[in-house]
Amino acid sequence: MHHHAYLWTGPKPRFDEEAFRRPPHPQPPPPTSGPELIQRYRLAVAEFPTSDLPPLETAYWLVKPRSIVKGTWCEPSAAAVWLGERLAEYAPRFAAGAYRDPGRLATLLASAGERLAAGGDISLGFYLEQPAFLSVALVGCGPHRARPDLPCPLSA
Repeated sequence: MHHHAYLWTGPKPRFDEEAFRRPPHPQPPPPTSGPELIQRYRLAVAEFPTSDLPPLETAYWLVKPRSIVKGTWCEPSAAAVWLGERLAEYAPRFAAGAYRDPGRLATLLASAGERLAAGGDISLGFYLEQPAFLSVALVGCGPHRARPDLPCPLSA
């Protein structure tokens, strides 16, 4: 088991485009569907696997481009260190002052370390000033516990 790291920051309206954060349905719409539904399906097929936009389901980070993996660790503690570094880096920009509290961040990191050691995923999101959004995730792989059908980015 290892963990892959992902990080996305961007405008909140882009993050809110949920249609591009969901994998396309396995079956295309029937040919009798309206042109707007067919076009939306085609966009989802093209956009979802190539976009760096965070997926709604954490495991689907694994199907995103290999180039957006920020790191891979076999030791959960090393993945937790990366997470702590990212949170420290972005904490001054958190829109809510309460999220900047060092005690709160330490508690969050301790919980994340336990979850990673148990083979779980971590997916966190924070509003940043501007308004922008930060999504940071650590996804277990080898294979993924809930979605063993998803490929490992290292083998892609």
